[in-house]
Amino acid sequence: MQNIYGLTLKELEEYFLSIDEKPFRASQIYDGLYKKRFTSFHQMTNISKKLREKLSEDFSLFKIKLLVKQEGVNVNKYLFELEDGNKIESVLMFHDYGISICVSSQVGCNMSCAFCESGRLKKVRNLMAYEMVEQILLIEDDIQKKITHVVVMGIGEPFDNYDNLLHFIKIINSGKGIDIGSRHITVSTCGLIPEIKKFSCEEGQVNLAISLHAPNNVIRNKIMKINKVYPIEELIETVKEYIKKTNRRVTFEYILLDGINDSEKEAKELASLLQGINCYVNLIPYNETTNINFRRTRKWKILKFYDILKTHKINVTIRKEFGGNVSAACGQLRANN
Repeated sequence: MQNIYGLTLKELEEYFLSIDEKPFRASQIYDGLYKKRFTSFHQMTNISKKLREKLSEDFSLFKIKLLVKQEGVNVNKYLFELEDGNKIESVLMFHDYGISICVSSQVGCNMSCAFCESGRLKKVRNLMAYEMVEQILLIEDDIQKKITHVVVMGIGEPFDNYDNLLHFIKIINSGKGIDIGSRHITVSTCGLIPEIKKFSCEEGQVNLAISLHAPNNVIRNKIMKINKVYPIEELIETVKEYIKKTNRRVTFEYILLDGINDSEKEAKELASLLQGINCYVNLIPYNETTNINFRRTRKWKILKFYDILKTHKINVTIRKEFGGNVSAACGQLRANN
């Protein structure tokens, strides 16, 4: 049985046409699911009983369930169990500009970035679009507030699940659905060049973030296996092409690892690498875990790195830290369970 949260509005219209119903029924159902937040078709009394029964026969609703919730200062972390028993997690963050959620796109991850907790658990499968949508719905139900920003940066490499990712974006971007503006949606990739090129041709203005984490191939090869397939110079050239085609600024994420990629030399290298690119750098203090030996860069070194980029006229921010008293690292809550 198909899960209805995996259908775009257009697909739902096509379904109603296929059963000799008017396509406007799709908007009614979307309103019931995403605005009124009905959890049963039988609550939708603006359609006939016969049609409610038909929908109940053809579609399922919620398939994932909340197992664990951890709360910290301005952050909640959620562990979900999927229908097949696999587990994923999401992170909710309260900002001064709104409420954001970081969603997972896969069960496990095959990218094997050395510093990443979720990469220790290999990819089991891709998430279906509805399993990504339901992460948002269940968390909104928990906090009783609307999520304003979505980041696909949880467990998994989003571009390794490209079709379901695009489906998910269309569903949550629909004005008749969850209604999250495309400029409030960000997709993060470790650098899958063919998919970045493909993504540049998609409609909408969804943000792109690149997990860079090193200014040269030597360091990046050591901490990110993907760099051996798509080296840094090819990645940067592809990003330049993406910006030229979309006229959208790109974010470069840079986790600072003590003694690995956080020296003044590497800051200057990074500034040189990104010179003239319409981008900004998001410096990320590392969340240490008991399973991985990398250590967090000290605060004074983070500030020095930041100052060097600023001096070289690179737009840069230091990510506000969340989750110090929860399982903060991506995949850590799942791994611990």
